[in-house]
Amino acid sequence: MNNNNANAMPNTRASSRYQIILVALLSLNFGIVFFDRNALNFLMPFVQPELGLTNTQIGLTASALSITWAISGLIFGAMSDRSGRRKIFLILATIIFSLCSFLTGLATSFLLLLGARLLMGVAEGPILPISQTVTAMEVTPERRGVAMGVMQNFGSNLLGSFAAPVVLVAVASAFGWREAFFLAGMPGLLAAGLLWWLMREPGVSPVPSAVGDKPASRRPSIKEMLAHRNMVICSLMAILLVGYLVVCWSFMPIYLTSVRGYSPQAMGWLMGTLGISAAVGSFVVSGISDKVGRKPVMIITPFMGLILTLGAMYFQGHAFILAILFFFGWSLNGIFPLFMAIVPSETVDSRYIATALGFVCGIGEVFGGGVFPTLAGAAADIAGQAAPLWLMSGICVLAGILALGLQETAPAVLAKRSQETLASPSLN
Repeated sequence: MNNNNANAMPNTRASSRYQIILVALLSLNFGIVFFDRNALNFLMPFVQPELGLTNTQIGLTASALSITWAISGLIFGAMSDRSGRRKIFLILATIIFSLCSFLTGLATSFLLLLGARLLMGVAEGPILPISQTVTAMEVTPERRGVAMGVMQNFGSNLLGSFAAPVVLVAVASAFGWREAFFLAGMPGLLAAGLLWWLMREPGVSPVPSAVGDKPASRRPSIKEMLAHRNMVICSLMAILLVGYLVVCWSFMPIYLTSVRGYSPQAMGWLMGTLGISAAVGSFVVSGISDKVGRKPVMIITPFMGLILTLGAMYFQGHAFILAILFFFGWSLNGIFPLFMAIVPSETVDSRYIATALGFVCGIGEVFGGGVFPTLAGAAADIAGQAAPLWLMSGICVLAGILALGLQETAPAVLAKRSQETLASPSLN
């Protein structure tokens, strides 16, 4: 499995056993990425008073990571397409972002903290587009939706959204927030070793396009990629929903502790509920889209995000019931693989999937993750801590409306429509 010669790989799908191992490994690695990325958000109730951070500065730390994540993902995703050597990019990125977690724990001022987050974004940026490209190449089409959903959402949410708040808050409470960051950086080094040992370099395996593109002879320009309506809509949804995600991670822990009065431990479990929800949604939502289509799922799910924001602001009952509301509200996270990876990979030429995925992820991180957290922080300083949650609510509505314009790409749905067309009597 350590063969690094991309050209030597046959143009065939991998065995079912290897497909399972690969998706599990990439999901684990991306989960560790999000464990590191989310660590600062969940530890912010400890970090903010020690470093004297304002809400605007909290937003800037989130924006900084998102912007460098976006630029890095676009640049290195395209480089991996051109070189065909995706394995080495993943391994190096995994090692570097783990070291950046240690740097975050050493920060003694806002500027040092900001610098550590900028570097972490550079390291983590290419991991998602390259991992999804490898998944699209190696997994059979009928399992692609589930596989790409699990790859992106299962590990990232089980580790980054569930385990991270529970484990890191407990470590910070017992030993200090710096020690929690040191702990967060260790698993990435193990993941890098597993990637080297178990992952092979994928060959060029075609991913059928739903829009009938002809084979391309060169890397497409941004204008050519945006000539596809799906790419435009997915990019806009990425801007909105990445903004929703990062604003929630950045300000929901502060809102729950400072406004709603929950203890850091209760906040950790409530935020951990989001991880369980998204881990379940990683295969449920994407799997449903394989059966009923990408479009209906991407229309309905964003509106469910309102359950989370309105519940956080207005529900006055037991925290356990609020956790249930959080669980269903966060099902919105289940469509992230759809607009970030699955639909784009089923839209563009198969040789340029990482470029397309890097673009969608990049534009989402720059304009969504880069702008919305700073905007939300400034709004919170001016209008109060509920302002970020109202911003999230508006995002849900806009995203659901945008999805109405999508063209269906699910292979099973398109095949069924084709069969129905052939079976229907000719109107001529």
